[in-house]
Amino acid sequence: MADTFLAILEDAKSASIVLARTGTASKNLALESIAAALGENSAQIVAANEADCSAAEASGMEASLLDRLRLTPERVSALATSVRDIIALPDPVGEVVRGSTLPNGLQLSEVRVPFGVVGAIYEARPNVTVDLAAILLKSGNAAVLRGGTAAEATNTVLVGIIQDALAATGLPRSVVQTIDPFGRDGAQRLMNARGYVDVLVPRGSASLIAAVVNDSSVPVIETGSGVVHIFLDASADETMSSDIVHNAKTQRVGVCNSLETLLVHRDAAERLIPSVVGRLRDSGVTVHADTATAALVEGTVPATPSDFGHEFLSMDVAVKVVESLDEAITHIRDHSTHHTESIITNDMANAERFLSEVDSAVVMVNASTRFTDGGEFGFGAEVGISTQKLHARGPMGLPELTSTKWLVRGNGQWRR
Repeated sequence: MADTFLAILEDAKSASIVLARTGTASKNLALESIAAALGENSAQIVAANEADCSAAEASGMEASLLDRLRLTPERVSALATSVRDIIALPDPVGEVVRGSTLPNGLQLSEVRVPFGVVGAIYEARPNVTVDLAAILLKSGNAAVLRGGTAAEATNTVLVGIIQDALAATGLPRSVVQTIDPFGRDGAQRLMNARGYVDVLVPRGSASLIAAVVNDSSVPVIETGSGVVHIFLDASADETMSSDIVHNAKTQRVGVCNSLETLLVHRDAAERLIPSVVGRLRDSGVTVHADTATAALVEGTVPATPSDFGHEFLSMDVAVKVVESLDEAITHIRDHSTHHTESIITNDMANAERFLSEVDSAVVMVNASTRFTDGGEFGFGAEVGISTQKLHARGPMGLPELTSTKWLVRGNGQWRR
């Protein structure tokens, strides 16, 4: 098994060299081949996924995670569409970031280049297998994927389909590979494959991300969990607040950009909480309420200190009344995972303060946090939402999957 694992890494390295010299037209042809193959093999994909979902349900997987795991014919069709969306995006490889001509005549150009080999470790999300394969291919990177035991049957089928589609267009099958058969040991070896893997991206629970960040010798782009906040300011419009909060919490609960904590300015509490929080309650959301909130709406449960700063990923939300914008910003600073925060307000001075003082990857005014997404931002699929500050932050599209190098063109210059 060890030799086989090493062979996968060596094949990925070789494939990355081929991709580095592959033009945009050839990469797009391969992407179209993948999209077509997904449609043609939808029944096979769904059958494998049904086996994974049945096993996961029998093992007691939470409903929100089961929803992430499940692929329906409609979701497979949407995956094919997302691959075609990437075809339409500009290829970042070779883009000139900046350049100049020195007084001695040397011509300098900083250009975008692929990382090379990108590893990814993620949980129970087979759609990520397709998204990663497509976005890494377009950005010129080979992919080594660890998609987790829960989705192993689905991922095996997906990777096989993708590899066949690559081969049909003349690219190496090893452009996209899985190490799922190696289990947890494979994930650990991937984290220590420095020299073979250039960048590692974890996607999943806070514990998985922390394990990769702490244990990896390969450079990691940290995609964080989402303890997402919305603050209803004193001037917030009631209808806007209700619509945005309801969408942010209930549209899809098991994703990192869904609302987890709602903060309400005390001056707006009596006006907003009965309707905004009451609507959540009536939609089946369990409201973990502080004392002030509980006094204004029935059917809540008492909030505990651990509810604030907790990523529920379920039909639960924590609600707290705060005295001011300052207290809201302080609360977010103390409890946020620096993913996405939003303020609902008609006071533009407060809006600008919130935008400038809240230190998260995405900060919004009068908008649902559910828009923090590569597709919604116009990037096509995304490799993840980075919550760190080095290299990339927020939804990571094609440019964020490249590095740069300097090209220097001279005609005989030497340094004096």
